[in-house]
Amino acid sequence: MHSLKIFAPFLKNGDRVKYMQRIESTRCNSMTQYTDSEGEFAVKVARATVENYLKNRKIPDFDFPEKFEKKAGVFTTISRYPSHELRGCIGYPEPILPLKDALVQSALSAAFHDPRFPPLSPRELDKVVFEVSLLTPPVELKVKKKDLPKEIKIGVHGLIVEKGFYKGLLLPQVPVEWGWDEMEFLSQTCWKAGLPPDCWLDENTKIYAFTAEIFEEEEPHGKIRRKPL
Repeated sequence: MHSLKIFAPFLKNGDRVKYMQRIESTRCNSMTQYTDSEGEFAVKVARATVENYLKNRKIPDFDFPEKFEKKAGVFTTISRYPSHELRGCIGYPEPILPLKDALVQSALSAAFHDPRFPPLSPRELDKVVFEVSLLTPPVELKVKKKDLPKEIKIGVHGLIVEKGFYKGLLLPQVPVEWGWDEMEFLSQTCWKAGLPPDCWLDENTKIYAFTAEIFEEEEPHGKIRRKPL
């Protein structure tokens, strides 16, 4: 795949090594940070959080693995079954919270606070599937704007577009599901940010890439699998 040409010339040697290791983790889709068991656990936590909150307005206590104590980005996606129409999707693109906290909050937000949809109701619980995307930290793509499509790999990268107060994100699975190429992916992420579709060519627009490990229910309350893209 095309390399991510990101420069850090002013970092000290130790910091530069860490920075380049971070870039490498975004470049390679074969690397996994989470086991299948951890991914399955994350999806179960998302569903249990929403179900318990609907039933008694309480969040259950979970015995989180140590890895979930570390800060990480995460998105929870809820889809209608079997149509797989979106029902809610909210998360944390940046590693600002411990994963255990970000996961619970993203599940609640996707179910009850996505402004595009009414709050999830108890009768819907058996008619939706949960999906959790565990993210790597976003890395800015510092290349010539016309070369941006060459730096993006469909099915590997998610994108963030940022310009001023405008910011939009699309997860790696979105362009795969819609059949977009790299330029359309960039344009749609601009649109998601509330910007013109060609704003990725603007020198004042920042483009970030990240990867995600995605785990999903195959059916409501059903088997959980690592989602291939």
